[in-house]
Amino acid sequence: MEGSRKMPKDFFWGNSVSSMQTEGAWNIDGKGLSVYDVRPATATTSDWHDAIDEYHRYDEDLDWLQRLHMNMYRIQVSWSRVIPDGDGEVNQAGLAFYDRIVDAMLKRGIQPMICLYHFDMPLALAKSENGFMSRHTVAAFVRFSKLVIDHFADRVKYWITFNEHNLYFTDEVFNISGYLTGDKTTADMYTIFHHTMLAHAQISAYLHATYPAVQIGGMVAATPVYPATAKPNDVLAAQQINQFLYQNLNEAFVEGHYDHQVMTYVAEHQIDYDHQTGDEAILSQMHTDFLAFSYYQTLTINADLIPAGTVPNDYLNFGGAANRFLSTTDWGWGIDPTGFRTFITDLYNRYQVPVFPIENGIGCREVWDGKNPITDDQRIAYHAEHIKAMKDAMFIDGAKVLGYLGWGLIDIPSSHADIEKRYGVIYVNRSNHDLKDLQRVPKKSYYWLKSVLEKNGDEL
Repeated sequence: MEGSRKMPKDFFWGNSVSSMQTEGAWNIDGKGLSVYDVRPATATTSDWHDAIDEYHRYDEDLDWLQRLHMNMYRIQVSWSRVIPDGDGEVNQAGLAFYDRIVDAMLKRGIQPMICLYHFDMPLALAKSENGFMSRHTVAAFVRFSKLVIDHFADRVKYWITFNEHNLYFTDEVFNISGYLTGDKTTADMYTIFHHTMLAHAQISAYLHATYPAVQIGGMVAATPVYPATAKPNDVLAAQQINQFLYQNLNEAFVEGHYDHQVMTYVAEHQIDYDHQTGDEAILSQMHTDFLAFSYYQTLTINADLIPAGTVPNDYLNFGGAANRFLSTTDWGWGIDPTGFRTFITDLYNRYQVPVFPIENGIGCREVWDGKNPITDDQRIAYHAEHIKAMKDAMFIDGAKVLGYLGWGLIDIPSSHADIEKRYGVIYVNRSNHDLKDLQRVPKKSYYWLKSVLEKNGDEL
Protein backbone atom coordinates (compact mmCIF):
# COMPACT_ATOMS: atom_id res chain seq x y z
CA MET A 1 0.00 0.00 0.00
CA GLU A 2 1.28 3.50 -0.85
CA GLY A 3 3.03 5.06 2.12
CA SER A 4 3.02 1.86 4.19
CA ARG A 5 6.85 1.85 4.42
CA LYS A 6 7.14 5.41 5.70
CA MET A 7 9.75 5.46 8.47
CA PRO A 8 8.89 6.71 11.97
CA LYS A 9 9.50 10.44 12.36
CA ASP A 10 11.61 9.80 15.49
CA PHE A 11 13.79 7.14 13.83
CA PHE A 12 17.52 7.55 14.53
CA TRP A 13 19.98 7.71 11.64
CA GLY A 14 23.59 8.08 12.65
CA ASN A 15 27.20 7.07 13.03
CA SER A 16 29.12 5.01 15.61
CA VAL A 17 32.77 5.18 16.65
CA SER A 18 35.10 4.44 19.56
CA SER A 19 37.38 6.88 21.32
CA MET A 20 40.71 5.29 20.37
CA GLN A 21 39.70 5.01 16.72
CA THR A 22 38.75 8.67 16.41
CA GLU A 23 40.12 11.05 19.02
CA GLY A 24 43.92 10.91 18.88
CA ALA A 25 45.31 13.36 21.48
CA TRP A 26 46.58 10.31 23.34
CA ASN A 27 48.94 12.14 25.69
CA ILE A 28 47.55 15.64 26.17
CA ASP A 29 45.22 17.40 28.60
CA GLY A 30 45.90 14.91 31.37
CA LYS A 31 44.85 11.71 29.59
CA GLY A 32 46.29 8.54 31.08
CA LEU A 33 47.62 5.65 29.02
CA SER A 34 45.29 2.90 27.86
CA VAL A 35 46.44 -0.51 26.67
CA TYR A 36 45.98 0.73 23.08
CA ASP A 37 48.27 3.73 23.52
CA VAL A 38 51.30 1.46 23.97
CA ARG A 39 50.60 -0.88 21.06
CA PRO A 40 53.15 -0.21 18.31
CA ALA A 41 52.54 0.18 14.62
CA THR A 42 53.38 -2.76 12.35
CA ALA A 43 54.06 -3.07 8.65
CA THR A 44 50.31 -3.17 7.97
CA THR A 45 48.83 -1.24 10.90
CA SER A 46 49.14 2.16 12.53
CA ASP A 47 49.70 3.08 16.16
CA TRP A 48 46.79 4.56 18.13
CA HIS A 49 48.23 8.00 18.84
CA ASP A 50 46.47 10.15 16.26
CA ALA A 51 43.54 8.22 14.74
CA ILE A 52 41.63 10.94 12.81
CA ASP A 53 42.32 13.69 15.40
CA GLU A 54 38.65 14.18 16.20
CA TYR A 55 39.72 15.62 19.55
CA HIS A 56 40.59 18.78 17.65
CA ARG A 57 38.30 18.35 14.61
CA TYR A 58 34.98 17.33 16.15
CA ASP A 59 33.22 20.50 14.98
CA GLU A 60 34.15 19.75 11.38
CA ASP A 61 33.07 16.12 11.70
CA LEU A 62 29.76 17.00 13.32
CA ASP A 63 29.11 19.46 10.50
CA TRP A 64 29.55 16.58 8.05
CA LEU A 65 27.10 14.43 10.03
CA GLN A 66 24.60 17.27 10.21
CA ARG A 67 24.81 17.77 6.45
CA LEU A 68 24.10 14.04 6.08
CA HIS A 69 20.83 14.63 7.97
CA MET A 70 21.97 12.43 10.84
CA ASN A 71 20.31 12.81 14.22
CA MET A 72 22.42 10.49 16.40
CA TYR A 73 26.13 10.00 17.03
CA ARG A 74 27.35 7.18 19.23
CA ILE A 75 30.68 7.95 20.86
CA GLN A 76 32.69 6.40 23.67
CA VAL A 77 33.88 8.20 26.77
CA SER A 78 37.46 7.04 27.28
CA TRP A 79 37.98 5.76 30.83
CA SER A 80 41.64 6.77 30.88
CA ARG A 81 40.89 10.26 29.57
CA VAL A 82 38.49 10.86 32.49
CA ILE A 83 40.30 8.86 35.19
CA PRO A 84 43.92 8.55 34.02
CA ASP A 85 44.81 5.53 36.16
CA GLY A 86 41.32 4.08 36.00
CA ASP A 87 40.83 4.19 39.75
CA GLY A 88 41.90 7.54 41.13
CA GLU A 89 41.37 11.24 40.63
CA VAL A 90 39.11 12.65 37.94
CA ASN A 91 40.77 14.55 35.10
CA GLN A 92 38.46 17.52 34.66
CA ALA A 93 40.03 18.40 31.31
CA GLY A 94 38.95 14.99 30.03
CA LEU A 95 35.37 15.53 31.12
CA ALA A 96 35.47 18.99 29.58
CA PHE A 97 36.30 17.53 26.16
CA TYR A 98 33.21 15.34 26.28
CA ASP A 99 31.17 18.32 27.45
CA ARG A 100 32.29 20.18 24.34
CA ILE A 101 31.49 17.40 21.90
CA VAL A 102 28.13 16.50 23.50
CA ASP A 103 27.06 20.15 23.55
CA ALA A 104 28.20 20.53 19.95
CA MET A 105 26.03 17.56 18.95
CA LEU A 106 22.97 18.93 20.69
CA LYS A 107 23.50 22.32 19.07
CA ARG A 108 23.22 20.59 15.69
CA GLY A 109 20.15 18.52 16.59
CA ILE A 110 22.20 15.33 16.95
CA GLN A 111 21.33 13.03 19.87
CA PRO A 112 24.41 11.64 21.64
CA MET A 113 24.66 7.99 22.59
CA ILE A 114 27.48 7.14 25.00
CA CYS A 115 29.30 3.81 25.22
CA LEU A 116 31.23 3.40 28.47
CA TYR A 117 33.78 0.74 27.47
CA HIS A 118 35.15 -0.10 24.04
CA PHE A 119 38.16 -2.34 24.72
CA ASP A 120 40.66 0.33 25.88
CA MET A 121 41.41 -0.62 29.49
CA PRO A 122 43.46 1.94 31.45
CA LEU A 123 47.00 0.61 31.34
CA ALA A 124 47.45 1.01 35.10
CA LEU A 125 44.56 -1.36 35.84
CA ALA A 126 45.74 -3.82 33.22
CA LYS A 127 49.12 -3.96 34.94
CA SER A 128 47.94 -3.98 38.55
CA GLU A 129 44.72 -6.01 38.27
CA ASN A 130 44.96 -7.91 34.97
CA GLY A 131 41.98 -5.88 33.80
CA PHE A 132 38.55 -7.41 34.22
CA MET A 133 39.98 -10.59 35.74
CA SER A 134 39.72 -8.62 38.99
CA ARG A 135 36.60 -7.55 40.86
CA HIS A 136 38.56 -4.48 41.92
CA THR A 137 38.49 -3.43 38.26
CA VAL A 138 34.74 -4.07 38.15
CA ALA A 139 34.24 -1.74 41.13
CA ALA A 140 36.49 0.91 39.55
CA PHE A 141 34.57 0.71 36.27
CA VAL A 142 31.22 1.01 38.02
CA ARG A 143 32.47 4.13 39.85
CA PHE A 144 33.71 5.64 36.59
CA SER A 145 30.42 4.84 34.86
CA LYS A 146 28.30 6.38 37.60
CA LEU A 147 30.44 9.50 37.44
CA VAL A 148 29.96 9.80 33.66
CA ILE A 149 26.24 9.07 33.89
CA ASP A 150 25.76 11.68 36.62
CA HIS A 151 27.66 14.21 34.54
CA PHE A 152 25.80 13.66 31.25
CA ALA A 153 22.37 12.22 32.04
CA ASP A 154 20.76 15.64 31.67
CA ARG A 155 21.93 15.74 28.04
CA VAL A 156 22.50 12.11 26.95
CA LYS A 157 19.40 9.93 26.83
CA TYR A 158 20.82 6.72 25.31
CA TRP A 159 23.61 4.58 26.80
CA ILE A 160 25.36 1.26 26.43
CA THR A 161 27.97 -0.20 28.76
CA PHE A 162 30.18 -2.64 26.84
CA ASN A 163 30.67 -2.54 23.10
CA GLU A 164 29.94 -5.97 21.60
CA HIS A 165 29.56 -7.59 25.00
CA ASN A 166 29.47 -11.16 23.69
CA LEU A 167 33.09 -10.88 22.52
CA TYR A 168 33.96 -11.29 26.21
CA PHE A 169 32.57 -14.81 25.87
CA THR A 170 35.03 -15.68 23.05
CA ASP A 171 38.82 -15.84 22.77
CA GLU A 172 38.79 -12.19 21.76
CA VAL A 173 38.25 -11.44 25.46
CA PHE A 174 41.98 -11.72 26.05
CA ASN A 175 42.63 -8.78 23.70
CA ILE A 176 39.90 -6.42 24.91
CA SER A 177 39.63 -6.79 28.69
CA GLY A 178 43.03 -5.60 29.90
CA TYR A 179 44.21 -9.21 30.31
CA LEU A 180 48.01 -9.15 30.31
CA THR A 181 49.00 -12.35 32.14
CA GLY A 182 47.54 -15.85 32.28
CA ASP A 183 47.01 -19.00 30.27
CA LYS A 184 43.90 -17.83 28.40
CA THR A 185 41.83 -20.67 29.80
CA THR A 186 38.12 -21.29 29.43
CA ALA A 187 37.76 -20.51 33.14
CA ASP A 188 39.47 -17.15 32.64
CA MET A 189 37.16 -16.38 29.70
CA TYR A 190 34.07 -17.22 31.73
CA THR A 191 35.36 -15.26 34.73
CA ILE A 192 35.99 -12.08 32.74
CA PHE A 193 32.62 -12.41 31.03
CA HIS A 194 30.85 -12.83 34.37
CA HIS A 195 32.66 -9.83 35.85
CA THR A 196 31.64 -7.61 32.93
CA MET A 197 28.03 -8.77 33.22
CA LEU A 198 28.07 -7.90 36.94
CA ALA A 199 29.37 -4.44 35.99
CA HIS A 200 26.65 -4.00 33.37
CA ALA A 201 23.97 -5.07 35.84
CA GLN A 202 25.10 -2.57 38.47
CA ILE A 203 25.36 0.28 35.97
CA SER A 204 21.98 -0.53 34.42
CA ALA A 205 20.32 -0.67 37.84
CA TYR A 206 21.91 2.64 38.88
CA LEU A 207 20.83 4.44 35.74
CA HIS A 208 17.25 3.16 35.88
CA ALA A 209 16.90 4.03 39.57
CA THR A 210 18.47 7.46 39.31
CA TYR A 211 17.45 8.68 35.87
CA PRO A 212 14.20 6.91 34.89
CA ALA A 213 13.78 8.96 31.71
CA VAL A 214 17.17 7.81 30.37
CA GLN A 215 17.57 4.55 28.42
CA ILE A 216 20.30 1.92 28.51
CA GLY A 217 20.69 -1.21 26.42
CA GLY A 218 22.83 -4.31 26.17
CA MET A 219 24.84 -4.85 23.00
CA VAL A 220 26.20 -7.88 21.15
CA ALA A 221 28.26 -8.35 18.00
CA ALA A 222 25.75 -10.14 15.79
CA THR A 223 27.33 -12.60 13.38
CA PRO A 224 24.51 -15.11 12.86
CA VAL A 225 25.78 -18.63 12.19
CA TYR A 226 24.32 -20.97 9.59
CA PRO A 227 24.95 -24.73 9.54
CA ALA A 228 27.27 -25.52 6.62
CA THR A 229 24.93 -28.32 5.55
CA ALA A 230 21.67 -29.93 6.65
CA LYS A 231 23.66 -32.51 8.62
CA PRO A 232 22.23 -32.63 12.14
CA ASN A 233 25.64 -32.06 13.78
CA ASP A 234 26.08 -28.81 11.80
CA VAL A 235 22.60 -27.70 12.85
CA LEU A 236 23.34 -28.56 16.49
CA ALA A 237 26.63 -26.65 16.43
CA ALA A 238 24.90 -23.59 14.99
CA GLN A 239 22.23 -23.80 17.71
CA GLN A 240 24.87 -24.00 20.45
CA ILE A 241 26.80 -21.03 19.10
CA ASN A 242 23.62 -18.98 18.87
CA GLN A 243 22.66 -19.86 22.44
CA PHE A 244 26.08 -19.28 24.02
CA LEU A 245 27.14 -16.16 22.11
CA TYR A 246 23.85 -14.33 21.60
CA GLN A 247 20.82 -15.53 23.52
CA ASN A 248 22.75 -16.06 26.75
CA LEU A 249 23.41 -12.32 26.85
CA ASN A 250 20.09 -11.16 25.50
CA GLU A 251 18.24 -13.30 28.02
CA ALA A 252 20.35 -11.82 30.80
CA PHE A 253 19.80 -8.25 29.58
CA VAL A 254 16.03 -8.78 29.45
CA GLU A 255 15.34 -11.34 32.20
CA GLY A 256 18.24 -10.84 34.63
CA HIS A 257 19.74 -14.34 34.50
CA TYR A 258 22.00 -16.45 32.31
CA ASP A 259 20.63 -18.98 29.83
CA HIS A 260 19.70 -22.42 31.21
CA GLN A 261 21.59 -24.34 28.49
CA VAL A 262 24.77 -22.37 29.16
CA MET A 263 24.54 -22.77 32.94
CA THR A 264 23.93 -26.50 32.55
CA TYR A 265 27.15 -26.71 30.54
CA VAL A 266 29.01 -24.73 33.22
CA ALA A 267 27.80 -27.08 35.94
CA GLU A 268 28.52 -30.28 34.02
CA HIS A 269 32.03 -29.15 33.11
CA GLN A 270 32.72 -27.58 36.53
CA ILE A 271 33.87 -24.28 35.02
CA ASP A 272 35.04 -21.92 37.77
CA TYR A 273 33.83 -18.46 36.74
CA ASP A 274 34.33 -16.75 40.13
CA HIS A 275 30.69 -17.12 41.08
CA GLN A 276 30.12 -15.62 44.53
CA THR A 277 27.18 -15.41 46.89
CA GLY A 278 25.00 -12.49 45.92
CA ASP A 279 25.92 -12.49 42.23
CA GLU A 280 22.46 -13.70 41.14
CA ALA A 281 20.89 -10.84 43.05
CA ILE A 282 23.13 -8.37 41.21
CA LEU A 283 22.30 -9.90 37.81
CA SER A 284 18.59 -9.96 38.61
CA GLN A 285 18.58 -6.16 38.72
CA MET A 286 19.07 -6.07 34.96
CA HIS A 287 16.41 -5.04 32.55
CA THR A 288 17.02 -3.42 29.21
CA ASP A 289 15.31 -0.61 27.35
CA PHE A 290 16.54 -1.87 23.99
CA LEU A 291 18.69 -4.64 22.54
CA ALA A 292 21.57 -3.19 20.54
CA PHE A 293 23.92 -4.96 18.19
CA SER A 294 26.52 -4.59 15.49
CA TYR A 295 26.07 -6.46 12.23
CA TYR A 296 28.51 -6.87 9.36
CA GLN A 297 28.32 -10.46 8.12
CA THR A 298 27.04 -13.97 8.72
CA LEU A 299 29.18 -17.04 9.35
CA THR A 300 28.87 -20.75 8.57
CA ILE A 301 29.84 -23.68 10.83
CA ASN A 302 31.10 -27.12 9.77
CA ALA A 303 30.89 -29.29 12.89
CA ASP A 304 33.13 -31.99 11.41
CA LEU A 305 36.09 -29.65 11.90
CA ILE A 306 35.48 -29.03 15.62
CA PRO A 307 37.74 -31.15 17.89
CA ALA A 308 35.95 -33.25 20.48
CA GLY A 309 35.63 -31.49 23.83
CA THR A 310 35.77 -27.96 22.41
CA VAL A 311 33.76 -25.43 24.39
CA PRO A 312 30.94 -24.00 22.21
CA ASN A 313 32.40 -20.51 22.69
CA ASP A 314 35.35 -21.65 20.56
CA TYR A 315 33.58 -23.61 17.80
CA LEU A 316 34.15 -20.88 15.24
CA ASN A 317 37.91 -21.02 15.86
CA PHE A 318 37.89 -24.44 14.18
CA GLY A 319 34.72 -24.95 12.17
CA GLY A 320 34.23 -21.74 10.23
CA ALA A 321 33.42 -22.45 6.57
CA ALA A 322 32.85 -20.33 3.49
CA ASN A 323 29.26 -19.72 2.40
CA ARG A 324 29.21 -20.35 -1.33
CA PHE A 325 25.92 -18.49 -1.71
CA LEU A 326 27.28 -15.10 -0.63
CA SER A 327 29.55 -12.53 -2.22
CA THR A 328 32.27 -11.19 0.05
CA THR A 329 34.09 -8.00 0.96
CA ASP A 330 37.76 -7.31 0.33
CA TRP A 331 38.35 -9.00 3.70
CA GLY A 332 36.32 -12.10 2.90
CA TRP A 333 33.28 -11.16 4.99
CA GLY A 334 30.03 -12.58 3.64
CA ILE A 335 27.58 -9.88 2.52
CA ASP A 336 24.15 -10.97 3.74
CA PRO A 337 21.37 -8.39 4.06
CA THR A 338 18.80 -11.18 4.50
CA GLY A 339 20.73 -12.30 7.57
CA PHE A 340 20.33 -8.77 8.91
CA ARG A 341 16.57 -8.95 8.51
CA THR A 342 16.42 -12.42 10.06
CA PHE A 343 18.44 -11.37 13.11
CA ILE A 344 16.30 -8.27 13.72
CA THR A 345 13.07 -10.22 13.36
CA ASP A 346 14.18 -13.11 15.55
CA LEU A 347 15.50 -10.79 18.26
CA TYR A 348 12.26 -8.84 18.46
CA ASN A 349 10.12 -11.98 18.30
CA ARG A 350 12.03 -13.59 21.17
CA TYR A 351 12.03 -10.69 23.61
CA GLN A 352 9.47 -8.10 22.47
CA VAL A 353 12.00 -5.37 23.32
CA PRO A 354 12.90 -2.63 20.82
CA VAL A 355 16.00 -3.54 18.82
CA PHE A 356 18.69 -1.14 17.69
CA PRO A 357 21.38 -1.91 15.10
CA ILE A 358 24.10 0.52 16.18
CA GLU A 359 26.88 -0.62 13.84
CA ASN A 360 26.62 -1.64 10.20
CA GLY A 361 28.98 -1.10 7.31
CA ILE A 362 31.49 -2.49 4.86
CA GLY A 363 35.27 -2.20 4.89
CA CYS A 364 36.81 -1.49 1.47
CA ARG A 365 40.27 -0.79 0.09
CA GLU A 366 40.24 2.71 -1.39
CA VAL A 367 42.86 5.13 -2.68
CA TRP A 368 42.04 8.79 -3.29
CA ASP A 369 43.65 10.40 -6.34
CA GLY A 370 43.73 13.80 -4.62
CA LYS A 371 41.02 15.29 -6.81
CA ASN A 372 38.01 13.14 -7.69
CA PRO A 373 35.53 11.61 -5.24
CA ILE A 374 36.04 7.89 -4.66
CA THR A 375 33.46 5.84 -6.54
CA ASP A 376 32.36 3.33 -3.87
CA ASP A 377 29.41 1.63 -5.53
CA GLN A 378 29.88 -1.50 -3.41
CA ARG A 379 29.32 0.54 -0.24
CA ILE A 380 26.21 2.17 -1.69
CA ALA A 381 24.80 -1.25 -2.59
CA TYR A 382 25.70 -2.66 0.84
CA HIS A 383 23.94 0.06 2.83
CA ALA A 384 20.98 0.20 0.45
CA GLU A 385 20.34 -3.52 0.70
CA HIS A 386 20.79 -3.59 4.49
CA ILE A 387 18.45 -0.65 5.03
CA LYS A 388 15.87 -2.32 2.78
CA ALA A 389 16.25 -5.56 4.75
CA MET A 390 15.79 -3.66 8.02
CA LYS A 391 12.63 -2.10 6.61
CA ASP A 392 11.39 -5.57 5.63
CA ALA A 393 11.90 -6.65 9.25
CA MET A 394 9.89 -3.63 10.36
CA PHE A 395 7.08 -3.50 7.82
CA ILE A 396 6.68 -7.17 6.85
CA ASP A 397 7.74 -8.93 10.05
CA GLY A 398 6.61 -6.31 12.58
CA ALA A 399 9.86 -5.70 14.43
CA LYS A 400 10.21 -2.47 16.41
CA VAL A 401 13.52 -0.84 15.42
CA LEU A 402 14.75 2.39 17.02
CA GLY A 403 17.35 3.42 14.46
CA TYR A 404 20.19 2.53 12.12
CA LEU A 405 23.73 3.63 12.90
CA GLY A 406 26.55 3.05 10.46
CA TRP A 407 30.06 2.29 11.64
CA GLY A 408 32.93 4.68 11.05
CA LEU A 409 31.13 6.65 8.34
CA ILE A 410 34.02 9.09 8.49
CA ASP A 411 37.03 6.83 7.88
CA ILE A 412 38.76 5.59 11.05
CA PRO A 413 41.40 2.95 11.71
CA SER A 414 39.78 -0.49 11.88
CA SER A 415 39.60 -2.38 15.17
CA HIS A 416 42.98 -3.89 14.27
CA ALA A 417 44.51 -0.46 13.55
CA ASP A 418 44.35 -0.62 9.77
CA ILE A 419 43.20 2.69 8.25
CA GLU A 420 43.27 1.03 4.83
CA LYS A 421 40.17 -0.94 5.79
CA ARG A 422 37.83 1.97 5.23
CA TYR A 423 34.18 2.07 6.29
CA GLY A 424 33.43 5.72 5.66
CA VAL A 425 31.26 7.61 3.26
CA ILE A 426 33.84 10.33 3.91
CA TYR A 427 37.50 9.66 3.15
CA VAL A 428 40.14 10.75 5.67
CA ASN A 429 43.41 11.52 3.95
CA ARG A 430 45.97 9.51 5.89
CA SER A 431 47.65 6.12 5.59
CA ASN A 432 48.83 3.74 8.29
CA HIS A 433 52.24 5.40 8.51
CA ASP A 434 51.68 8.90 7.10
CA LEU A 435 49.18 11.29 8.67
CA LYS A 436 49.24 13.54 5.59
CA ASP A 437 46.70 16.36 6.13
CA LEU A 438 43.77 14.33 7.53
CA GLN A 439 41.49 16.11 5.05
CA ARG A 440 37.87 14.93 5.00
CA VAL A 441 36.71 14.17 1.45
CA PRO A 442 33.16 12.97 0.64
CA LYS A 443 32.90 9.80 -1.46
CA LYS A 444 30.15 8.99 -3.96
CA SER A 445 28.34 7.15 -1.13
CA TYR A 446 28.18 10.37 0.89
CA TYR A 447 25.94 12.04 -1.68
CA TRP A 448 23.82 8.89 -1.99
CA LEU A 449 23.36 8.57 1.79
CA LYS A 450 22.58 12.28 2.12
CA SER A 451 19.76 11.92 -0.42
CA VAL A 452 18.39 8.86 1.41
CA LEU A 453 18.40 10.45 4.85
CA GLU A 454 17.02 13.72 3.57
CA LYS A 455 13.77 11.79 3.03
CA ASN A 456 14.09 9.77 6.28
CA GLY A 457 14.81 6.58 4.31
CA ASP A 458 11.26 6.51 2.98
CA GLU A 459 12.25 5.90 -0.64
CA LEU A 460 14.24 2.71 -0.09
